[in-house]
Amino acid sequence: MSIILKSIIMYEKIIKTIELTISNYELNNHLNKMWKKPIIGIISAKNEKLETLKKSVSIEHLMPDDILPDAKSIISFFIPFQENIIMSNIIGTMASEEWAMAYIKTNDLIKIINNEIEVLMAHYGYKIGKIPATHNFDVKKLISNWSHRHIAYIVGIGAFGINNMLITKNGCCGRLGSIITNYDFDEYNQIYEKNEKCLKKINGSCGICQKKCIVNAYENGGYNRHKCYEQCLKNVEYHKRIGYADICGKCLVDLPCSIKEP
Repeated sequence: MSIILKSIIMYEKIIKTIELTISNYELNNHLNKMWKKPIIGIISAKNEKLETLKKSVSIEHLMPDDILPDAKSIISFFIPFQENIIMSNIIGTMASEEWAMAYIKTNDLIKIINNEIEVLMAHYGYKIGKIPATHNFDVKKLISNWSHRHIAYIVGIGAFGINNMLITKNGCCGRLGSIITNYDFDEYNQIYEKNEKCLKKINGSCGICQKKCIVNAYENGGYNRHKCYEQCLKNVEYHKRIGYADICGKCLVDLPCSIKEP
């Protein structure tokens, strides 16, 4: 069997594992359909574009070898929310309970996905390096030491909007995860076509997302991450009875790119 064919088979096993984990999680937790079909991509851990993260994110951004010494590949995935969850977050200044619950449950789901991928790879004699879905950032700078969004962008799963969120073919509402493995996908690196998706960037015809921010974090053409996070922390208190939901999401909903590529 050729190396490429082996890699295709392993890629398909990863897809099936992630999709089955999502289905089982919904079933075991008695959830109505919370997520749409995930988008999954893979690139080499030696991809030269990863070095740009030291500039685009932070000089302290980790490289794959920092997480897994013999890293060969990065698996990146996006789990989109169902439309009823997205619609629920349009009204009001605080995040809806459905949106907060989706955030909490998806973070838990990503942890389980990572564990299931670890079991899969171990079965074939390989290792993975796991990264939490969130809360892996500097609490003063509010900058992540491993940005799932930027990794997904390099993989080609999506492109950045002017609200700094990632727009995929299934929109921008959902959660991202990534895993490092020492399985070498070699020539079969599944990379999606990169193209601009933000209407504001393409032809200046949108910009709704920034206007929807209830704390004006995008004032004067910049992004005040501290203002943004202050609002997220208000939602922590507001939704504390259901879990830790340091989110907002008002700049993600009711947009041309919320549920699809515009």
